[in-house]
Amino acid sequence: QVQLVESGGGLVQAGGSLRLSCAVSRSISSITTMAWYRQAPGKQREFVALITGGGSTRYADSVKGRFTVSRDNAKNTVTLQMNSLKPEDTAVYYCNKSPPWNDAWGQGTLVTVSS
Repeated sequence: QVQLVESGGGLVQAGGSLRLSCAVSRSISSITTMAWYRQAPGKQREFVALITGGGSTRYADSVKGRFTVSRDNAKNTVTLQMNSLKPEDTAVYYCNKSPPWNDAWGQGTLVTVSS
């Protein structure tokens, strides 16, 4: 079973930056699309960003222009660079493929943005 380990979260002031990483326990070179999702307190998990095997990216409107997703197939990692963070970005962030492995969600990494 694949394992997903997210890291890099923390507490940051509004306007600050964080870089999240996701380590995948298997090769991602054959996985067409990897993605980041987030779940804010009291809300459902939502899509944040994805990157295809060819490097094409897509973002939720709420993060477009502020977040950048990348992947390193050699290291089996996916990264989310988050800039100009806003309090509404506060959530637990998860990586997974798109569409997701439903039985492989990791613990996520908590991002808290203070105003």
